[in-house]
Amino acid sequence: MPSTDFTHRTLPHLGRTVHRLGLSLNYGIDPKGFDVAIERGMNFILYTPTRTGKVLPSLKRVLKANRENYVVAAGPSVGFFGGGVKRAAEAKLKQLGTDYIDVFQLFWVGVGSAWTDGTMDALVKLKEEGKVKSIGISIHDRKRAGKLAEDSPLDLFMIRYNAAHPGAERDIFPHLEKRKPAVVAYTATSWRKLLAAPKKWQGDTMTAGDCYRFCLSSPHVDVTLSGPASTEQLNANLDAVEKGPLSEEQLGWMREYGAQVHG
Repeated sequence: MPSTDFTHRTLPHLGRTVHRLGLSLNYGIDPKGFDVAIERGMNFILYTPTRTGKVLPSLKRVLKANRENYVVAAGPSVGFFGGGVKRAAEAKLKQLGTDYIDVFQLFWVGVGSAWTDGTMDALVKLKEEGKVKSIGISIHDRKRAGKLAEDSPLDLFMIRYNAAHPGAERDIFPHLEKRKPAVVAYTATSWRKLLAAPKKWQGDTMTAGDCYRFCLSSPHVDVTLSGPASTEQLNANLDAVEKGPLSEEQLGWMREYGAQVHG
């Protein structure tokens, strides 16, 4: 049954309810911090091999204990050919010790991977075989993402969206209605640029928690990724999200702030 709680969302095409603050493992979180994240209900997990070795045993442990409780997103390091995409998926299954990956996605389409007939067919076949439950991409090209949202087999889009870069509201979100793919926002803090007040700014400075609430206040965003480097950062981010959606007044000043950060 779909969830309407601000902190949870039932993902289209997967039918799984997740905490809307997703956990990216490659920014320094240690096993203790990972366990705190799990205890506090985080269950959308982005797994990449980079800087995640120390938490991989913890991830494998929770997947083995209760696989259906977690949505794991992963993908090939590079994805230019169908054969490489297939082999990467099979390697990830072995690394994680699981029978399936919830979201298998091409990372950085147009830069680190390519959306071609070959890669598309490989993703679709992996889904048909049950090795992955849904397929997606991460992409910077917003206009291309909008077209793919309307007409492609993709179930999920991982896109840049934050107060300094709200262009998805124009180029992507209006194209979601037809197929209703899931949207995962990343770079909520604009690589931490939003955490430093712009020159001559007189008001409040945005916190990381403000950045996540900005993303999640959009009805089009299902999950926003968080990459905490410590348990303290993790708890602060979760505490902020639990405050709920931003008011119109709060959204207004954050948009103005983000525009000045963007310059």
